[in-house]
Amino acid sequence: MDGTRTLLEIVLANGLAQARLRGVFHIAIGRRVTGADGTPLAIGTTWRTLASLLKDLKYDKEWGRALGADPDVVAPRDREKYWYHVIALAKVDGAAARAEAEELASLLRPLGWIVGPPPTLPSGRPALPAPAQGVAEADSPKKPKPKPKKK
Repeated sequence: MDGTRTLLEIVLANGLAQARLRGVFHIAIGRRVTGADGTPLAIGTTWRTLASLLKDLKYDKEWGRALGADPDVVAPRDREKYWYHVIALAKVDGAAARAEAEELASLLRPLGWIVGPPPTLPSGRPALPAPAQGVAEADSPKKPKPKPKKK
């Protein structure tokens, strides 16, 4: 988590986050980041941890508007929940997020950060990051209906 926090701090300090927020999420969640010498710095994180870090680092909540989130709807104490919602809206597994991540990776290289390729499935297709917890309702096993009682 320290590596992810440092990555988010560097991206914020260098003004790289606002225009590439989807890319920031994509890299933080699903990519391996190393130093120039190959030392692993970040290996990916969960949505929940990323939301907590964004809140702690005081990322500008207005940046979520570009992704369809309204920061005025969520109470100030629920900023972690807000960032979790923004991450979901960002579609971190989409083509736009991958493109922003590639652009961000090229900007991080001169700063001494090497971003690895996106995760893939054995078939070669990109892996889809999933939320940190819970099972989608459509994926949950269906419970059988109770049988009516006989008289």
